[in-house]
Amino acid sequence: MKKTILLLAAFVGLLLGLTSSAFAQLKPVDGGSSLKFTVQNLGFDVDGTFNGFQGKLLFDPQNPSAASFDVTIDATTVNTDNHLRDEHLRAEGYFDVKNYPRIRLVSSKVSGKNGAYSLTGQLTIKGKTQQVSFPFTATPTADGYNFKGSFKIKRKDFDVGGTSTISNELTVDLNVHAVKA
Repeated sequence: MKKTILLLAAFVGLLLGLTSSAFAQLKPVDGGSSLKFTVQNLGFDVDGTFNGFQGKLLFDPQNPSAASFDVTIDATTVNTDNHLRDEHLRAEGYFDVKNYPRIRLVSSKVSGKNGAYSLTGQLTIKGKTQQVSFPFTATPTADGYNFKGSFKIKRKDFDVGGTSTISNELTVDLNVHAVKA
């Protein structure tokens, strides 16, 4: 009888341990994800995209302060719908993809509730790291979550491009589809 009670207690403990955490371990996927940037050049908006999402996310909408995001994109995939410009952006003076093939965002703080959250983290481009903070939404999907957010950065803070006709400030729009790992 003691063995049965101990076995039942162990089973209940294991079951509670498995179900008490609502954290989803997620990984970003290219399907349904996008990273779009917009920067002005000679007064006109120029849009571009990146893909090649990789990383790990830990997220529980009921406990956002314990969430963590560590996501990268492939810098070699920069696409502005202009092959010559894209090759120029891959070169040393801009993204220097030969030496810095990935762009990385790592969260240091996540807060919020009811689908509306805020992330503060470290963005690394070309070996230069700057803190960024931005609001984002998290929407559950059948296989994980969609995370959407937007923020502004200064390209010169990351040694991207020199003095030119391109604005220093640009907008980054994230739409990350993350599936259960």
